[in-house]
Amino acid sequence: MRLRSGVLAAGCLLLQAMGVAIFLRGFFPMAVRARPRGGPPGDGPAEPAPPGSGAVSNWSAMPPPLFRKVVLVLIDALREDFVFGPKGKQFMPYATQVIEKGTSYSFVAEAKPPTVTMPRIKALMTGSIPGFIDVVVNLNSPALLDDNLIWQAKTAGKRIIFYGDDTWVKLFPKHFVEYDGTTSFFVSDFTEVDDNVTRHLDRVLKREDWDLLILHYLGLDHIGHVTGPNSPLVGPKLREMDNILKKIHISLLSKEGEASLPSLLVVCGDHGMSETGSHGGSSEGEVHTPLLFISSAFEKRSGPLTQPELVQQTDLASTLAVGLGLPISRNSVGTLILPVVGGKTMREQLRFLHLNGFQLSRLLEENTPAYEKDPGYEQFKIAEKSHGNWIKLYLEGNNSEILMNLGKKVLKQYLEALKTLSASLSKQVAQYDMYSMMVGTVIVMEVLLLLLLSVPKALSSRAEFEVPLSPSLFSLLFYLMCLVLCAVHVIVCTSAESLCYFCSMSWLTALGVMMLISALMCGILSAIGKILENSRLPVKNPVVSSSSWSEVDVLMLAGTIGHVLSLGASSFIEEEHQTWYFLINTLCLALCQELCRNHFLLKECDPQHGISLKQNFDGIGETSDCKNIDVPASGNSKLDKVASSAEFIKGSDKWISLASPWIILICCRLLRSLNQTGVQWAHRPDFGHWLTSSEHKSELSFLAAVSLVMIFFLVQRRCSLVSKIAMALGLLGVYSYRAAIGNVVFPWQHDSKDISKGITEARFVYVFVLGIVFTGTKDLLKSQVISADSSVKSTGLWEVYSGLVLLAALLFRPHNLPVLVFCLLIQTMMTKYIWRPLKCDAAQITIMHYWFGQAFFYFQGNSNGIATVDVSAGFVGLESYVEIPAIFLTAFATYAGPLLWAIHLLCYLSSEVSRNAAAVGHGCFCYALMRSIPVAIYILLVTGLRYHLFIWSVFSPKLLYEGVHVFITAAICLFFTAMDQNHSQKVQD
Repeated sequence: MRLRSGVLAAGCLLLQAMGVAIFLRGFFPMAVRARPRGGPPGDGPAEPAPPGSGAVSNWSAMPPPLFRKVVLVLIDALREDFVFGPKGKQFMPYATQVIEKGTSYSFVAEAKPPTVTMPRIKALMTGSIPGFIDVVVNLNSPALLDDNLIWQAKTAGKRIIFYGDDTWVKLFPKHFVEYDGTTSFFVSDFTEVDDNVTRHLDRVLKREDWDLLILHYLGLDHIGHVTGPNSPLVGPKLREMDNILKKIHISLLSKEGEASLPSLLVVCGDHGMSETGSHGGSSEGEVHTPLLFISSAFEKRSGPLTQPELVQQTDLASTLAVGLGLPISRNSVGTLILPVVGGKTMREQLRFLHLNGFQLSRLLEENTPAYEKDPGYEQFKIAEKSHGNWIKLYLEGNNSEILMNLGKKVLKQYLEALKTLSASLSKQVAQYDMYSMMVGTVIVMEVLLLLLLSVPKALSSRAEFEVPLSPSLFSLLFYLMCLVLCAVHVIVCTSAESLCYFCSMSWLTALGVMMLISALMCGILSAIGKILENSRLPVKNPVVSSSSWSEVDVLMLAGTIGHVLSLGASSFIEEEHQTWYFLINTLCLALCQELCRNHFLLKECDPQHGISLKQNFDGIGETSDCKNIDVPASGNSKLDKVASSAEFIKGSDKWISLASPWIILICCRLLRSLNQTGVQWAHRPDFGHWLTSSEHKSELSFLAAVSLVMIFFLVQRRCSLVSKIAMALGLLGVYSYRAAIGNVVFPWQHDSKDISKGITEARFVYVFVLGIVFTGTKDLLKSQVISADSSVKSTGLWEVYSGLVLLAALLFRPHNLPVLVFCLLIQTMMTKYIWRPLKCDAAQITIMHYWFGQAFFYFQGNSNGIATVDVSAGFVGLESYVEIPAIFLTAFATYAGPLLWAIHLLCYLSSEVSRNAAAVGHGCFCYALMRSIPVAIYILLVTGLRYHLFIWSVFSPKLLYEGVHVFITAAICLFFTAMDQNHSQKVQD
């Protein structure tokens, strides 16, 4: 079965995407879990029995609640320094007064990555550490089925009211007696999203028909996403939150005289924010949040203010459970924050700590086979025994100093045991699904090996590869492999102690995957056998190869291998942008050398000195079929190519061509100064921060206007008149949208009173984007269905590309518009003054496109951390959160650099009429290979490094980026294949 190289590449990438998906599902599994929650919670364990036969404690019931009412105020993205730092003293005076002189305890709560809302809410309410894959399902939160504080409170008959982020309503459906959810994803809303919460306060605080009130404010998080933590909008928002806390606290205090128990006000953040205003990563600003407990039950603070103690965010679930008189959630790895119960008697404190230790030890038993040897478990048993001795003295009525000293000793033992148990359980936060990981890895590696074996044929002049499908499917080896794999599957799935995702699939689906693995292996073995067989045959009409590897070819090979090897080091992943910046800079210097040799050494050069193209793929198949001729046929010898190049460039174009690599280097250096990215130096100020500050709005406006004008002139050259007009109006709409939301100003605009959400302006641009893309699609369909006119197809492709550029201009933040300008400028210069003069083949051009696409991914300000994803792009032009458009827009804005370079590659190869018809197929195949190599090797690396210290903070986010990139590349290759459907007829002609 013969397949064109483009079809083969697209099919292989789709299979690889499936393998990556299976691997990701195994790599990001469920966290440690206790038994599922059942009926109503019981009373829990009794106090440790005193030593002696028949001795029992007289306290076996659950302790009563410590607080009558609890109000939990969660301020999204509340950083530690917003409360305890200078901003807190300036903008939150009431909270500062309560912290310094009031009846309160203050802590710094450390959140584990990923620092996004839904996993953090799970951590706060269950006390468990959610799996990293929760960052993916953050956009569509399913109901939480694990044991949690909300379920325990509802089961105990407590009445819960909630106002705020509707993620809570999705996680805890039917748990609230009253609620009002607001969307957390419309990040342009700074005011209404909080007003919708506060408007209920006066009415609810006067009522007595509730026990737990939860308020989740989103405005601060939205401000951070759009304008950053140093925005002038942050101060007024903190002052607003301070007034709300004051209102709640005063209301709770006013009603305490009537009640027997005091109330508790808890103030916390789900996560912080980075220096750019985003979150999701593991920087100090993202993981450290304030945690305040305010109640009249506490002693009034006196003496100098000390640094707040560091606790874990998961400790809140255990502490609130004790405060409300509820059982601690079964999956909690948190420990009781002792100062909150420090005012109680010694017996009560020991009882609380014993309940916490018993729950942690049970969780350890259910997740660790050798739990008895765990240091925390041993410490807990020792503390429990000492606790029994204390109970004996207490029941005997001993009130001496011995009882007090023993109590303090037991208290210390319990605290050490809880700390060790929590640490042990936190290390087991995820149990890898190794079987699913292995299945995914095998598919990915088989696809990569098949692509590598098909390189000679896929890059030949016919761009076709013989897939030995029929012999493989009817061979004995195929059925034997299927039988063995199915047997392994049955053994694994019937003996595995923990649930495996791949085993949860239907048997028919699993059989299909086993058959796929067997077919790929048989195909690989068949291809290897054919290569070995052909190597023994004498070559007909042997021709002395006149080609050799040029410096550019060696650089591309060395750069690809070097980049792949660098993925094994965490520092190289954090600063991967430096690798790509180095590679494209070196590539520019190598191209400069080739251009100088082409122009200045022409008279002295002979066929051994010209630029080489890789034409020696004939060592395996027929010589006539393996010549890569995607350059003009007249250029068979290097001397002819050099001579034709000299004729091509005359006059001033020659000097522009020589200057092009240096101009590109200057552009890249300017782009590096625009956005600091990575980890080590991301906090340093850059030109983008300077532009986005409020005092430089006029400079940003001027830069945005100039950038939009340049985008029009660079992209409109190949468009029809109608598309040119639509592009001009669309770019004008882009500026109007940014002016409407207050990012830029018009010259006649003197204030920002007319700031809006820009819905109308953004939709105005969307109309022109769709119009331009529709015009291009119409031309493409015409060229593919009605008449095979290459000029019509080329025009259609360029118009589709122009529409995507317009969409990128709308989604990019104003300070990032120069990135789009330089992208178009570099593409134009390389097309006219580098690729054509040097007669580069499709493989070389594809690799250059891939490298520049990766570099522009980082020029946008992206990194390998989740925090740099600009979620605000997903809500441009949307009045409310709509899942599919939001995901598409966010993904497009994030991967705009690689996408635009990939589509430009297709446009360029299709428009070059002098090239062989196989050029598009060659480009598609090389692009798929360049994406397959790093993702396959990286999967092997993260499997080997799965217990690395930085696996969750560094390697896992990069794995998610690689997975999404594979899916996007598969879609691109399908588009390549659709545009290359007339290749077979052209080759025959």
